[in-house]
Amino acid sequence: MGTRWMIWGAVVAFLFDQISKYLVIHSMELSRIHAIDVFPPLLNFRYGENTGINFGLFGDGSDASRWILIGLSLVICVVVAVWIRGWHPSRWMQLSAGLVIGGALGNVADRLLYGYVLDFLNMSCCGIQNPFVFNIADVFIFAGAAGLIVFERQGKKAT
Repeated sequence: MGTRWMIWGAVVAFLFDQISKYLVIHSMELSRIHAIDVFPPLLNFRYGENTGINFGLFGDGSDASRWILIGLSLVICVVVAVWIRGWHPSRWMQLSAGLVIGGALGNVADRLLYGYVLDFLNMSCCGIQNPFVFNIADVFIFAGAAGLIVFERQGKKAT
């Protein structure tokens, strides 16, 4: 199967994201206490409800924007999957695509369940206080997108 690694990457990213959110936000009650210092200032848990895209951009909180963002995320997932299936990429390219898809679907699940994306990771360093929060899905989306760029370029060098 030519997309096995993409499917596994998507499943792992989705499950890891949803399990981490459940554990931190619900089991550790971050939604109630709003802040847990894990390894300050480098890593902290801060409760966040993101109705927009990255860093809350375009997050007016309206129901229409929620459904537009869900639709946009699903279109991106389909485009990435079709793009990857259109040629025979390396396992690393497939895995990278899967991370993007799984992360995006993790955030879609949040929008469907809660009406917003649950964020809880906050990282600061070197005297700079970062006011933004993100989640594991965002990490997978970023890592997958970076992987698509890096491994696509490596594939071009090999040909």
